[in-house]
Amino acid sequence: MTAPQSETVDEPAELRAPARRPSVWHGQGPVVAVVAAGGALGASARYGASLLWPVRTGGFPWTTFGVNVVGCFVIGVFMVLITEVWAAHRLVRPFFGTGVLGGFTTFSTYAVDIQKLVDAGQPRTGLAYLAATLVAALTAVWLAVTAARRVLAWRRRR
Repeated sequence: MTAPQSETVDEPAELRAPARRPSVWHGQGPVVAVVAAGGALGASARYGASLLWPVRTGGFPWTTFGVNVVGCFVIGVFMVLITEVWAAHRLVRPFFGTGVLGGFTTFSTYAVDIQKLVDAGQPRTGLAYLAATLVAALTAVWLAVTAARRVLAWRRRR
């Protein structure tokens, strides 16, 4: 008995069906889902903060400033915990770091707040807000990382 022709004759590459690649969403679907869920939680928390502490028009946007600084502090502690203490599940970082804290902190609202201050005739306040947020956010991350590492070192010595 002879083998079917398709098994014995090589087809030119142009005539072969392309190999099926796995869908990009197959491996990344869970990551996208946890980032979206975390982002919804973080953005909701930020919105809640804006309702609890509204800012008057033309005034310094203390709520967004505070949210961004607190979020930066939390990301500093979180990164120490998941890189130096805890072998976290692969979805923890995207959920909490990218999703929750990414949705909670907000560069877009920060930029809009600066534009609103300039448009309201408060360019100095806008510039102060721009600089203060940058300095405070970076300081918050540094303080959080430093404090978390010191607490860990202290606990390890005990």
